[in-house]
Amino acid sequence: MSGPMFLEPGGAEQDTLALRLATPRPPRRRPRWALDEATLAVRLPRRGPDEEAVSALAAELADRVGPAVHPYEVAALLEAEGLSASVIKERYGHPNLFSLAAALYERVPRTFPEPAPAPDPWRPDTVRCLLRGALFALPGLAYPMTAPLWDAGRHTAVLVVAGLLSWAWGQALGHRAHLRMTAGRREAGRTLLVGAPLGAAVATAAAALPAGGGPVTLVAAAQSVYLAAAGVLLVLGRERLLLAALTPLIAGAAVLPRWDLAPSLRAGLPLLALLAVLAVTGHVLRTVLAVPPAAAAARPRLLRSLPYGLFGLAAGVLVLLEGHEEPYAVIALTVSMGPAEWLLYRYRGLSVAALRAAATPAGFLLRSAGILALCLLAYVLPLLPAALLTGADPAVLLPLAAALWTGLLLQAFGAAWPSAAICLTAAAGASAAALFRLPPGPAALPLCCGAAALCLAGCALWLLGRPAPHA
Repeated sequence: MSGPMFLEPGGAEQDTLALRLATPRPPRRRPRWALDEATLAVRLPRRGPDEEAVSALAAELADRVGPAVHPYEVAALLEAEGLSASVIKERYGHPNLFSLAAALYERVPRTFPEPAPAPDPWRPDTVRCLLRGALFALPGLAYPMTAPLWDAGRHTAVLVVAGLLSWAWGQALGHRAHLRMTAGRREAGRTLLVGAPLGAAVATAAAALPAGGGPVTLVAAAQSVYLAAAGVLLVLGRERLLLAALTPLIAGAAVLPRWDLAPSLRAGLPLLALLAVLAVTGHVLRTVLAVPPAAAAARPRLLRSLPYGLFGLAAGVLVLLEGHEEPYAVIALTVSMGPAEWLLYRYRGLSVAALRAAATPAGFLLRSAGILALCLLAYVLPLLPAALLTGADPAVLLPLAAALWTGLLLQAFGAAWPSAAICLTAAAGASAAALFRLPPGPAALPLCCGAAALCLAGCALWLLGRPAPHA
């Protein structure tokens, strides 16, 4: 090749470099854009992005670019896809990774898909809750079976005193055992091993005072021992074993309406059930105590369980006042404790779902109020036909049930003192009106229960209507 080499752009696209080779032939006039056989065409590098290629890439990655909140996230995605700097320049016409990421970020609309629904951490065990409700009521079968063996008029006060103390002690002991359960099952078992016999002894000693040490003290002792042992099994989650141990009592109560049992069977079947419960409790405690001890953990203070015991005492007094007038209504209320526990789990699960769905504290408060009202109605309304069937006054049973459930709800979130104080005040007011025949007379119990239910609902909305307790 001889002669000068001319460099000039050719064609209308302005992206081709024409290398014209000089030849000795005489020049002819040609159009400026024309290339002859003596011209070598070299394509220049692309100037500016290839919009078509970028659009195709945006369509391909739209589902992953849309949720990005910054172009840097798109850049990380492109790096993960393996796009090198040379590919970005040659194929898409962008100078670097971040330029292409910014173009994709601007091109794809923002989309924020909802995360997959998480499993409910508070999903209740329906069968277990219903079984617990039945177990709360089944021991009551022992009273009609043994009724001819003791004087209800003289001995009821003794059994009531023992029952109230056992109920209060069991509530406090159950709370303390659950606190110790965080350290290990062995630690909870040791707490129950010490606390349950002590509670039975305290209840029996308190019953011996009005009984004057008579034979009815043995009945109060049997009642206290059963309540202590059954509390151990319920805390440790052995409801089915407790049901199996109560089989003799259930069998005797089943045949009682058809056949009159001999006094030996009337006393022997409840005693056999009691011995079976004690044997099962001993076996369960032995199994729990065989677990290796956990690491050293701080013991919770006894005062932390005090409000739970006081609430149990107040609830027992309110139920006793209702049972004095309508004993069958108390049976319905006792059985409803199983559904009440189920609804406590549902409240917590629905509150967690509301926390995920709410965007503002006010929105969560509104949802929380709706959940509280829904759970309260779901618990109270089924008791309305139960009250009508048993001849009880719904104006007394329904406010009492609402107060008890709302108090249990506050306790489930650790707010034990408000529920204890409110229920103790209601129990004291209703008891004073009943003992001293103060006005408004029979209306005192429904008024006290209704006021307690309203106060407890207000406390629940105030304390649990914030996101913090559910986080």
